[in-house]
Amino acid sequence: MNFSDLIMPFVVGGILFYGIIADVDIYSAFIEGAMDGAKSAFKVFPYILAVIFAINLFIHSGAEEFIVSMLRPVTDILGFPPELLSLAVIKPLSGGGSLGVFQSILDNYGADSFIGRSASILMGSSETIFYTTAVYFGAVGITNTRHTVKVGLMAHGASIFAALVVGRLMFM
Repeated sequence: MNFSDLIMPFVVGGILFYGIIADVDIYSAFIEGAMDGAKSAFKVFPYILAVIFAINLFIHSGAEEFIVSMLRPVTDILGFPPELLSLAVIKPLSGGGSLGVFQSILDNYGADSFIGRSASILMGSSETIFYTTAVYFGAVGITNTRHTVKVGLMAHGASIFAALVVGRLMFM
């Protein structure tokens, strides 16, 4: 048995022990927390559904392919591998979609290739901006995200640049 196998039982046991010592009705506290969690999930669900719908519309309408084809001349000038364009475009939109593109890149080029390693850096250094924005802002009821998406996309651009530079410095 590994130490990691014991972590959850110790955490649960510690919470139960603290509840007993602090004279807390553990079952009622659990039910109250579960109800609060269900309310939060119900409140956030429409935002998540809207983002998932928009992402699927973006991917299946051909908009992703159009954006990739429009960016290709710029990336050719910058020396950015065109094989990473789909990943760079889909990553801010969909975690699952970007994992699929990432897996395809690794299958086609290998994990130890420059493209595979750059894709790995890009996956590890960027976030699903639109999904997380919808979830976090939706959870607290904020509808005006102000500069969040703009700054997130700027950070995504920096992560694309970092993936290219670090990939070239370390693996070429």
